[in-house]
Amino acid sequence: MPNVLAIHGGEKRVSIERPHYVWPPITERTREAVLRQLEESISIYDRSGIIERLENRCAEYHGKKHALLTSSGTAGLHSMFVGADVKEGDEVICPAYTFYATVTPLFFTGAVPVLADCTEEGNIDPKDIEKKITGRTKAIVVTHMWGIPGDMEAIKKIAKEYHLLLFEDGSHAHGALYKGEKVGTCGDAAVLSLQGQKTITGGEGGILVTDNDELFYRALLFGHYNKRCKREIPVDHPLHLFAVTGMGLKLRIHPLAAAIADEQFDNLESVLEGRRKTAGRMRNALQGVAGISVPKVGEGKSPSWYGFVMQYNAEELGGLSIERFFEAVVAEGCKELDRPGSTCPLNLHPLFQTPEAVFPQYKGRVRYKKGDFPRAEEFHARSLKLPVWHDPNDNEIVEGYIEALKKVSKHHGDLL
Repeated sequence: MPNVLAIHGGEKRVSIERPHYVWPPITERTREAVLRQLEESISIYDRSGIIERLENRCAEYHGKKHALLTSSGTAGLHSMFVGADVKEGDEVICPAYTFYATVTPLFFTGAVPVLADCTEEGNIDPKDIEKKITGRTKAIVVTHMWGIPGDMEAIKKIAKEYHLLLFEDGSHAHGALYKGEKVGTCGDAAVLSLQGQKTITGGEGGILVTDNDELFYRALLFGHYNKRCKREIPVDHPLHLFAVTGMGLKLRIHPLAAAIADEQFDNLESVLEGRRKTAGRMRNALQGVAGISVPKVGEGKSPSWYGFVMQYNAEELGGLSIERFFEAVVAEGCKELDRPGSTCPLNLHPLFQTPEAVFPQYKGRVRYKKGDFPRAEEFHARSLKLPVWHDPNDNEIVEGYIEALKKVSKHHGDLL
């Protein structure tokens, strides 16, 4: 019964038993890199060995003077904010639609996160950024959501006009390009996550890149006390006085994570090439399928395709709910289809509605609510996400998922 929906007992469009998507690809080279590092060192106190090699590689790749590895992307973002001396009394304009760790470190600085709505791509809207600027605004944060670069030309212009710092969260966007410019090179500083699902991964970790010496010294002091601070902060700099203790925190990446990330870095361009081919195939095949809008990509943008986030249009399928459509596609064997949960408009999280419960100093200063960011909320409510495969061996799976989406769309009337 090929035309009967699987949810009603028909044949599945995808019947492949092996895992449909495996990330990261752990190869023999990955294992060898870990074993080499085990023999070399599992704790590095200074800028040497794998830490030095990977930091140099990241700095060179992004064309930046400094690169600083951290224990996580969140720690990298926190280091960036502290490095830029973001503090109480400051406001930082951030995306309303992003993973919350882009913004939550600000709660530890005393600064107020001012959220801005998104465009139809899911990225922060330059027009809404400009509306939110006040005399207290210090910086703008851009997340390149799901690997699609933000509208950096317009945002850079705003930052320059209002003399604001510009930060990038490129955690979804390793290797993505905006008009030929790498994500992570467009502003004053950028952070990219090395968490397990990221395009370059160490399991956990983060990387801060910047040309700003002062920001780098403060970030170094924040989480890399003693040897690194003593050697890398100039002796005649005021912060060198605190080199031994730093600011009291340790945010170093584990050498084994750095070794994995360094090996994964070797595969970056081939992974990006494979993902771009797959994303192009998926966009072409699903363009015009009722109920689905493929990801929008503005001119001059070359995404990294961390995720393939479609928008569901119930009105094109007789009002069929997204929940029912999702259930039917999963029943066709598409177990990797997802409805993003924790990555959602920040105003839907209790932490951004009543932060004073855990951060008493924010009482009356941050109080968002459902309905504050209609475009972000609609984008999230209509989102259906697929991984983007990079390996040609997965072409059969990709084709199966495409056919499953088409099948459910075509026979949606059977679900009403």
